[in-house]
Amino acid sequence: MCGICGQFSFQRREPVERETIVRMARSIAHRGPDDEGFFIAGPVGLGFRRLSIIDLASGHQPMSDAEETVWLIFNGEIYNYRELRRELQSKGHRFKTNSDTEVIVHGYKEWGTQVFDRLNGMFGLAIWDVPNQRLVVARDAMGIKLVYYKIDNGTLTFGSEIRSILTAMDSKPAVDPVALKLFLQFRYTPSPLTIFQGIRKLAPGTMLVVEKGRCREERWYNFTPTPFPRPKKEKEAAHELLELYRGAVGRHLLSDVPVGVLLSGGLDSGLLLGLMNEHGRSWPAYTIGYGRSFADDELFDAAETASLFGARHVTVKLDQSEFERSLPGIVDCLEEPIAASSIVPMYFVCQRARQDVKVALIGQGPDELFGGYKRHLGVRYGELWRGLPGGLRSMIGFAVDGLPRNETLKRGVHSLGVEDRLKRYQDVFSLVPTETVDELFRDDVLPRNQNGHDLLEYWSELAPQMKYSDELGGFQLLEIRSSLPDELLMYADKLSMTHSLEVRVPYLDRTVVEYVQRLSANFKVRNGTRKWLHRQVCQNYLPRQILRRKKRGFAVNVVDEWFQSSLSGELQDLLLDETSLMFDMLEPEPVRKLLSAHRSGRQDNHKLLFSLVMIEQWLRGVRPWRVTSANSSKVL
Repeated sequence: MCGICGQFSFQRREPVERETIVRMARSIAHRGPDDEGFFIAGPVGLGFRRLSIIDLASGHQPMSDAEETVWLIFNGEIYNYRELRRELQSKGHRFKTNSDTEVIVHGYKEWGTQVFDRLNGMFGLAIWDVPNQRLVVARDAMGIKLVYYKIDNGTLTFGSEIRSILTAMDSKPAVDPVALKLFLQFRYTPSPLTIFQGIRKLAPGTMLVVEKGRCREERWYNFTPTPFPRPKKEKEAAHELLELYRGAVGRHLLSDVPVGVLLSGGLDSGLLLGLMNEHGRSWPAYTIGYGRSFADDELFDAAETASLFGARHVTVKLDQSEFERSLPGIVDCLEEPIAASSIVPMYFVCQRARQDVKVALIGQGPDELFGGYKRHLGVRYGELWRGLPGGLRSMIGFAVDGLPRNETLKRGVHSLGVEDRLKRYQDVFSLVPTETVDELFRDDVLPRNQNGHDLLEYWSELAPQMKYSDELGGFQLLEIRSSLPDELLMYADKLSMTHSLEVRVPYLDRTVVEYVQRLSANFKVRNGTRKWLHRQVCQNYLPRQILRRKKRGFAVNVVDEWFQSSLSGELQDLLLDETSLMFDMLEPEPVRKLLSAHRSGRQDNHKLLFSLVMIEQWLRGVRPWRVTSANSSKVL
């Protein structure tokens, strides 16, 4: 687990400056405090920071083959590297280390870029192919690890974090107004955009291939879920899923350093701890809590789960004053604004875990795979709504629009009636209607050709992979390829690696994801019960009282409550102060109206208001950067 960075002057072939690569690598030293390494050869330079997890003595990077024809820098873990190593040895490859890194080197020599489709793991990597003078930069299939890049004047600059690219730049980048609009609509910035103009991030399962003076982006992961030829029986599917879970957890526990688990009070991390117990006992388990005054506090529930499995339970307590005090620093760690309440508890639980362990498993994934959110109920049964007569739908919609503080229901009624599949999915994901976001912007900030469907352009190349998926399956495919990696996995990576902690996600093992994607919606949401098949597996490990617990997820409802109460204090001032930096791009009056409607009780706008606060906090952290108008050359 590491941080990578590099440059390639692929058009001018000018020598890369070693000092630049060193600065880039040291800007992400928190990702790899144990070691650093560099490879500089004319127009290409690679930098590396290492957090030693496997093969502590001989896993130094950049790593090459014996002939030094292939050089690799690699951030991540490959869980099937032993099987691949044996296969490569049978083909005559000789290894000098026991690391998963070297497997990728020899795998590339044997299979070229097709090696990526053989890797079961998480990675952001770069390969320098010396004979072909080719640089390949790639991101893993599930997008667990990140790769950012910038192409300018014939030079590619890339890194695990944006800060390494900024370190190499001569001038400050501006805010991308289209990316800002998408952030306000969805709470995150979807690949390939970032909040910075000109800096992009690789989408999950894609790669850059740079050769012969050109750079092209390709999708290497093209798995298209197809239904099983013979429909699965319930017990058969539950048994097969359990075995896939067992295999995934066993692989993810592979480590030469201490391992723990981030434990909430819910099903997913509880089952994860139960599966970990098949490989040992007394795992350290870390939980964040807020005190008994909050009904949503998870410490008691998590303590009960930890006791059930004999884990060493470690608790972290957070209060509102610490939440407000720490928010600006956490926004800085993220580099891009993310309007998720759980970023603050995630930061502190990772900070505490790193005092004891270098690796922590988390229970991310089943909600997206099996339909654990309320939006999945709407998608699952949306066809029934669309089947109602138009007049009846209009009457119900009119009645719902009149309800106070039911914005989620209002959006659902509207979005699930949209006939176009991708547009319907986009509207389900949206926090607010496109028109509401557009009205926030000043004239001349957004491009004139805005049509409100920006995300559809980036989803379009995924449409062929949805060919055989039912309504819920198609929605979840986009969720797994877009919102999960670009929001939840993004901040999990940034906030854990800020503390030099490697976080692993066993439920997103490729064997699990690709199996579940082939199941019909009835295995995921059945008779209104979400995560149905996952719950069947949980029954093998968890008692009834845990199975019946309501979903909390690091008790983010508490943080939501803190934020809402803060809207009458310091955070409110950010939204009302016309000198706030956001108002270089946004109109103050629509923002004031959103806040007024929220405080009066007419609307529940706390998610959009939280997004606006996050934008302001982020802008203040990067104050030197300004916003360029999308329709002119002037700087606002």
